[in-house]
Amino acid sequence: MADYSAFAVPEFDANEYANAVLSGEPYPSAAATGSSTDAHMLGQPQMRGSMPRSMLNTLSILEPAREDISVAISKLDLGIEDASKQIKALVTAHHEDLLLYSSNTRHLSGLLASVRQGLDDVESSIDQLRRKVRQPYESLQKQVTRLQRIHHANNALRRIGRFFVLEKRLETLAEELTRYELGAGRMSEGERDRPKDVGAIDGARLSTESHEEKGRVIAKAALTITELGALLDEGSDIEGDQQDASLFGATTAGSSNHVSLCSVNIVAAYIPFISDTRAKVTKEVEAMVIQGLTALDQSLLASSLQAAYNLRMLPQLVASLMKDLTDAVERLIRNAFDLLSMSKEIIAKEPQQVSQSLLYKSRVRTEPTSVTAPQFAAALWTRLESLIEQMSNCCVKVYTLEKVLNLKRDPATGISFLDVSMKSLENKPSSTFWASLGMTLEKCCWDAAKSSTFLQQTLSSGYLRLLRLFHEFFASIALHTDTVYTESHQSPETVVVLRALSTFEGIYLSRSLTRLNEAVSQAFSAGTRAPPSANDGIAIARLITNELDSARFDPLLLRAVAKNVATTLDNVVTKADALISTERSAVSLLGPLATPQQVLNGQVASCLYYSYTKLSTLMEDHPATIFALIQPGINKILTRYDCVINPLLAAIRNEIAAIISRIHRVDLQKSVDSMAGMTGPSLYMKDLVNKLDFVKASILSNFAQEIARSWIPGIVKYVIRTFVLHASIASPLTEVGKLQLTTDMTELEFALSAFLVDNLQGKRGGSLESIGEEYKMLRAMRPLLFLENSNLGSSERTAGLPPLIVLHHILVRSPIPLPHTLHGWQETEYVRWIEDHSPQEAYSLIESSLMQWQCKSGAGEYTQLAWMVLQHAKGEP
Repeated sequence: MADYSAFAVPEFDANEYANAVLSGEPYPSAAATGSSTDAHMLGQPQMRGSMPRSMLNTLSILEPAREDISVAISKLDLGIEDASKQIKALVTAHHEDLLLYSSNTRHLSGLLASVRQGLDDVESSIDQLRRKVRQPYESLQKQVTRLQRIHHANNALRRIGRFFVLEKRLETLAEELTRYELGAGRMSEGERDRPKDVGAIDGARLSTESHEEKGRVIAKAALTITELGALLDEGSDIEGDQQDASLFGATTAGSSNHVSLCSVNIVAAYIPFISDTRAKVTKEVEAMVIQGLTALDQSLLASSLQAAYNLRMLPQLVASLMKDLTDAVERLIRNAFDLLSMSKEIIAKEPQQVSQSLLYKSRVRTEPTSVTAPQFAAALWTRLESLIEQMSNCCVKVYTLEKVLNLKRDPATGISFLDVSMKSLENKPSSTFWASLGMTLEKCCWDAAKSSTFLQQTLSSGYLRLLRLFHEFFASIALHTDTVYTESHQSPETVVVLRALSTFEGIYLSRSLTRLNEAVSQAFSAGTRAPPSANDGIAIARLITNELDSARFDPLLLRAVAKNVATTLDNVVTKADALISTERSAVSLLGPLATPQQVLNGQVASCLYYSYTKLSTLMEDHPATIFALIQPGINKILTRYDCVINPLLAAIRNEIAAIISRIHRVDLQKSVDSMAGMTGPSLYMKDLVNKLDFVKASILSNFAQEIARSWIPGIVKYVIRTFVLHASIASPLTEVGKLQLTTDMTELEFALSAFLVDNLQGKRGGSLESIGEEYKMLRAMRPLLFLENSNLGSSERTAGLPPLIVLHHILVRSPIPLPHTLHGWQETEYVRWIEDHSPQEAYSLIESSLMQWQCKSGAGEYTQLAWMVLQHAKGEP
């Protein structure tokens, strides 16, 4: 096969091969071989892989043809014959398969013919459908496009017609608005086509009806301008055209054929007039709004807001108004605390000196001197008063604006103008105003207190005056707003404003607390060497009362001051605790003089007493909520006062009771002969008189006179009750003993009268009568001693005496033992038991003694008398 490799090349050319053989050149040539090889490699890489290696060698290494043409032709003939033999051999070997393939081919050709016929039928059907569908569709599309263009033209004509109707109306409204501006008067709508008769109405003094009519004209003009703007708006036209085109199934590509009214020459000629009229109406609306707010005319303000709503500028207008009002308030607040402008104002008011050139001209002072401080203070308070007045005006304007916005509604949708305005506002106008006012005021107060010592001292010392200015502010806006600032309720808005003054309030409260603590410290500064007196207690209470009265007009400040007062009262109690002595010597009554501890406790107790009594009256002057803040401190003072006096009073009672109990050591059963030389009171009575004198002169004198005056009646009553109880059970009792008791009673009565009169600074006569039942009991004790036994059961003869005393005396006369003897008690224990128990329990104790002696001889008369007294005591017949 290597001999025929040259003929197996796909690019084999017989002419070139013959020429190569004749010329003796190799075939194929090197260039042809390279190009054919590259083409073969790029186009058919798979064939190169299947070529024999000998053929590749032949292609790559070409040798020139060495034989002549005849030899080559003979080789070709032999090759052709060989190829023919091979073909015949292949045909002979595979003739059956070839026949089978041939028969199948005939069958397939018949099938393909039927398929081709079917395809021809389908193509003819498609052509028929194309003629029936495509052509009508193309025609319909042309008609739709034409209809859409007609619609655009119709819509443009309709809008142009509507434009001219509105434009004519706007011209009429503009003329009428011009007449109002010129003061020519107003004509009714029915008289617009008639000749106008210019009146003599002054434009600056239009009547209320003219103002309302002008507002309606401006509202109509604004609505007309808005409709004209909507017609000139291209976006609305495009959207309408797209909706109309979608009804006919057209694409949005046709929407580019819309007609803009601005492109119409006859319409474009009126656009400047519309723009000028819009600017004019906008200016009129803004002027009406300002005028309505200035005069607080809600009808005029409602008309102007309606016009602004018609112009679609209501949110922007309200936002602009709120910004102007808040900026005005901020500017006023900053100017009120501006010391530089204040100093310039004061200097401008000062008279010019004669020789200005000879004097040194200093810089403008921002801080006043001691000489100019009064002028600066007067200027500051003048500015603050002006600030409060202007703040009130701005606040009323804001609330009037919000009220009108809330009342006005869109007649079509029912949405209030306030909801519409909220599109450009973060909060309601009133809330925005209060937030801005509180923030600006707080910042300015903080900066003023931090940067200027003068402002800090003036406004903190005059904080009550500053607070009263803001109370006037709340009172002036109360009629127009819903703000309330009373003792029971404070609106959040008022609290926000007053919190802005917290800088000066804190300084004022700090100084108030300092004044209170200084008064307390001054009263207790000397300690035990010079303890606080009653005057110090009065001074502390008076200062507290003054502080509370100063802040009484403001509930929040009053609450803060009350907290300071509570702190001060705790301080008083703490310092008093450090001074009060609890030693044994503080309650010792040995005498002859009071101990230093008693003197110290007396002074401290007097201070606490007057502080408590003066402060207790605050409940009548202040609300219960305020008094509840200071009441715990007042109660602590009373508790500390009781801790001082209760042990002392108990010691006085115990000492008196111990002295009176010595009556049972006196021999009261002496005979008449032994009575010779006995003209004076008993020894115990002398000791009792001396002890009362000691208590009066040394103990009670350490306390304030009012305190002693309140204690003396109780001491006197206790002395009488204790003496009568001990005297009623003194036994055995003879006539001499009765006389001795009578003498002791007389001495006791004189001693008690002196004890009362000297302290009460009253007349001697009748002083004991003020004691009441106890004095009657002491006076009735004398005749009881000398009554007959039969008269002891008579309530008339024993009037003024408790039944228990009569029962004791009956038992003393009888052989029946007394209850304490029966139970083995001492007389002192029995008296203490009676004081601690009720009369009914004492009656029961005596009844038990009577029941034991009822059947014994010698006791019948006395038991009957005792039962009779018991029946009278229990109210039995």
